[in-house]
Amino acid sequence: MDDTILPETAQSLPEVLERGRAHAPAIAATDGRVLTYAGLRALMTTTVASLNGFGIGRNDRVAIVLPNGPEMATAFVTIAAGATTAPLNPAYREQEFDFYLSDLGAKALVVPAGDTSAAVDVARRHGMAILELVADTGTAGGFTLTGDAVGTPAAGGLAGPDDVGLVLHTSGTTSRPKVVPLTQRNLAASAQSIAATLALTPDDRCLNVMPLFHIHGLIAAVLSSLAAGASVFCTPGFNALKFFAWLEEADPTWYTAVPTMHQAILSRAARNRETIAKARLRFVRSSSSSLPPQVLAELEETFGCPAIEAYGMTEATHQMASNPLPPAPHKPGTVGIAAGPEVAVMGEDGTLLAAGQVGEVVIRGPSVTPGYEANPKANAEAFVNGWFRTGDQGVMDDDGYLTITGRLKEIINRGGEKISPREVDEILMDHAAVGQVVTFAMPHPKLGEEVAAAVVLREGQTVTEQQLRDFAQTRLADFKVPRKILFLDEIPKGATGKLQRIGLAAKLGLG
Repeated sequence: MDDTILPETAQSLPEVLERGRAHAPAIAATDGRVLTYAGLRALMTTTVASLNGFGIGRNDRVAIVLPNGPEMATAFVTIAAGATTAPLNPAYREQEFDFYLSDLGAKALVVPAGDTSAAVDVARRHGMAILELVADTGTAGGFTLTGDAVGTPAAGGLAGPDDVGLVLHTSGTTSRPKVVPLTQRNLAASAQSIAATLALTPDDRCLNVMPLFHIHGLIAAVLSSLAAGASVFCTPGFNALKFFAWLEEADPTWYTAVPTMHQAILSRAARNRETIAKARLRFVRSSSSSLPPQVLAELEETFGCPAIEAYGMTEATHQMASNPLPPAPHKPGTVGIAAGPEVAVMGEDGTLLAAGQVGEVVIRGPSVTPGYEANPKANAEAFVNGWFRTGDQGVMDDDGYLTITGRLKEIINRGGEKISPREVDEILMDHAAVGQVVTFAMPHPKLGEEVAAAVVLREGQTVTEQQLRDFAQTRLADFKVPRKILFLDEIPKGATGKLQRIGLAAKLGLG
């Protein structure tokens, strides 16, 4: 490719990766290593060829369990250029890996060279190929894959627009977690719309502190940057103690984070005024959870730039709405205007509502998933008249700015980490002393919501709150373990006799 930015709209990840200038930096590491766009494109070519050699091709699933950093970023984009990626949280316990790997039907698992984690044991039990990632010490994110072949791919080469590039699980309270397939077209559309919203250019650099097994970090930080021919400085993950050193080292023009991270950064801002004064941030971005207006104001005052709040979800390949950059109006308390898919508010009868009327937020457009995998019931409920129902309640003003007024779904949003109450229920129910359990969200001053559970014990059985938490700790990632467990004689029920999560915290005095 010549040294120019391609003007046409990309339809796939391979096309997205063609957009950066050959000698421009694409990926940067905390140790000073850099990978250019030419290097990234060469890595994509060799990685797809390696996968094909292992017997893995387009639409074959490759689970990725790697720590945050440049290798995780490059593994995601290069593997997704010729197969279907399924990034998983390295902090999962064995039982969680067992569920996710088997549910995904992954053909292979990518782990760091020499890894002996529970993920490897589970993958071997399921007969999956183990591919070890050997990092290249010379470039940021450079790597080779080693492993055993598993046959011949049905379709090799680079992925096309309708191939699936990424699968993630979303959680539900009334059903098992659902698989969300996102096509190459979805990924490319979302990356480019975020880049457009943020007016990204090749001169921009994102400081990524978000985990790269979540849609937020994968799309908003990494892919949007690559779609603009810009660069991403990849950290090992969020660390408030190291943030300002990274800010100085990376010299970024922006970063994106969840509100709890922003709050932790602000708590250390006073002792890092010199670094802040030298920073060249154009804006900071917040998503995945509601940003309190007070925090937004403090961010803008501290960094001397706009704080942009956005609204996203996995099924939309992240961003659905965003507050625009100046000089367009910025309305704190709203999640901004449509920024990617079309956004509307729908009444219970399926009709679209006028400005000022409260209803369910619905979306449609090229970044919206074609539908949940092998789940006709969920798809029938989720899609109405061509619109996808977000499960969130909201209202739009006359200028098209959307305010989220509540969540119709019962997912617990713990500082941007989405937790399925049913998943926690099922783990706690495995304890011999537990007869009935309902997991629910209780308010938390910083995280927004925290995990709580109400438990009815079996007759004649005893267990302490700490013992039950310790039991859950062995089988759930730390952020899913209930911080509060109440023992009740009976759990409050709704009019139809069903256990109700919504409003349970208030009923039990946990307001």
